[in-house]
Amino acid sequence: MTATLIWVFLRDQQRWIEQALVVELEGDLVTLRYDADDDDELHSWEECVRLDSIGAVSTRLAYFSRSAEADDIEVTGDCPESEQLPSQG
Repeated sequence: MTATLIWVFLRDQQRWIEQALVVELEGDLVTLRYDADDDDELHSWEECVRLDSIGAVSTRLAYFSRSAEADDIEVTGDCPESEQLPSQG
């Protein structure tokens, strides 16, 4: 199983945790691991949050470079089958 990075919005703190990895679920606690930049330093964090404080969770489905040539942009057929979304037909 591959690790999926998520973005988590904490309602009680009104902030996003970006590119976090869920490392543990226990009861109503979620343990997240993530890195954060602060000026010239990179910090690694592991934070426990309660499920009821999470207001939103999102994942990145895809990204591309705006300066890429049209032939360089990956399309659905280039995506590994295990990562493709099921068809809604």
